[in-house]
Order: sequence, then C-alpha cells, then structure tokens
Amino acid sequence: MSGASSDAQPGRVYWFYLIPGMLGFVTIILVPFVMNLMISFTTWKGIGIPKFAGLRNYERLLTDDTFWHSLVNTAAFVFAMAVIPTAIGVLLAALLFDYISSRFSNALASFFRAGFYLPQILPVSAAGILWGWMLNPFGIVNAMLDATGLGSLKQNWLGEPQLALWAIMVVMVWLQLGYCLVVFMSGLARVDPSLQEAAELDGAAWLPRFWTITVPLLKPEIFVVGLTTTIAALKVFAPIFVLTSGGPDNATMVPSQMSYHEFFATNRVGYGAAITTAQMLMTLVICFIFIRIQARHTENDR
Repeated sequence: MSGASSDAQPGRVYWFYLIPGMLGFVTIILVPFVMNLMISFTTWKGIGIPKFAGLRNYERLLTDDTFWHSLVNTAAFVFAMAVIPTAIGVLLAALLFDYISSRFSNALASFFRAGFYLPQILPVSAAGILWGWMLNPFGIVNAMLDATGLGSLKQNWLGEPQLALWAIMVVMVWLQLGYCLVVFMSGLARVDPSLQEAAELDGAAWLPRFWTITVPLLKPEIFVVGLTTTIAALKVFAPIFVLTSGGPDNATMVPSQMSYHEFFATNRVGYGAAITTAQMLMTLVICFIFIRIQARHTENDR
C-alpha cells in the first residue's frame, strides 16, 4: 500500500506546475473574453452603466458594409501574410540549404537567413514608420523610379485607395518572410541528407527533388507556418494602424482597426466588442478547419 501511495504522489505534484499557466490563461485570456462577450450585448460609451441591447450590435454588424469590406481586406492579407511568404519561404529555404550551404558555406547561408529574419526583430512601429517614409510621394521608392527613368510610374502609394492595399500587402510579405524561412530551414535540418544524395546520384535535377522530397518532408512545418501566419493575418493591426489607420476611404480597413476605431474614436464600446467577438469566432473556425485538415493528412500518411 505504501508503494502505491508513493507512486501516486508524484503524479499529483505534476498538476501544481500547471497552475501558473492556468492562472495566466484565466486572467489574460478567459476573463477578458467573457467580459468582451458580455459587453457586445450592450450599448455602452465606456463610462456609466452598460445598457442591455440584445442582438442589436450583431444585427448592425451583418448590415455594415465597412465590416464586410474589412473581411475582404483580411482575405487579401491572409494571401500576403500566409500564402505568399510560405511559398517563397519553402523555396528560399531549400535554395539556402541545398545550394548555398553545400556549395559555399554554412556561414553564408546563416548570413542570408539572418538578413531575411531581420524584419521579425524590428519593432512593428519602427518598420511601419520606415515604410511610410519610403512609400510617401517624396519617398525613396518614387525617388528611385525617377532616378531610373521611370518617373511616370510614381504614385502616392499609401494615399490612393486603389494602391494602398497592394502597398501594404508588399510590406506584409517583407515582414513575414523571415519567420517562414527560419522555420523551414530548421525543418530541413532534420531531414536525412542521404535522401537528397540518393536522388541526385540517380540523376534527379534540383526542381524534381524539391517537389518530391523537400516539400513532402516539410509538411509539418508548412502546417505550423500556415496556421500561425493565418492567425496573424486575421488579427493584424499594428502595421495598418501605423501606415494608414484603415484609410484612405477604408481601403485598408480590417476588423481589428475597425474595432479600435469603435472603442476609442466613436466610444461605441458595445459595437466594438461585437466586432472583436465576430473576429475571434472566425479565427476559431479557421483554426479548427486547419487542425482537421492536418489530422486527416496525418492519418493518410500512416
């Protein structure tokens, strides 16, 4: 009996290690989420007592053209922050790992990797201000076009509704690419090099080896990168806030920027909470779809 109790005791002790994480989850995530959900069913200006409004905020949300337009913009940012960086990141990681590292040196590959990762360690506000200077009508982008004889292509990149979204998408690709590259290079480090060597001895060119060996072996990393970058795109706020604040003419508006505006500019706190709740539910649904697809692929691989 004493042996059974001594075996059970360590198992109980392990639960104490979960307490800090559980406290953090409850205080930082769960409680604010419940409070935001409750506020979304009220009309409130941030002071005084909230008044219960039922589903009025959500009914308004369904007919708000700005909100639907922000969802379209969010889809564009998912493409710019998840799809494009993932595709380019896999290709660059394979080139650095298979070509630069093997034919030149690991140090040179590490140098390029660090260069691509640099935007990740820059403060988003600083990077946004720098890009704002570069893309303004008198910035370096237009100056370079002038210097190369392409002055007719100069634009107000962030001031024109037709161009602002595309300009910010380019910035997002620049911001996200380094993260994708580092993850994929870490994944390639665990791949058995004999697979590539055997395929090369059999006469396989680099591109067929990339499609048939590298990409399938990087499926776990591609899933992780795709999920995390998609979540980042769904809740993107800081670059939009620094560069355009959702303008011009709501051309770059996203749900996070829209809820911020409702919270702090118009003081429609209940409506801002409804936007945030809808954004969170959308993120959860997409995460669930990602996980189900990954589970299905894992079962098929077995």
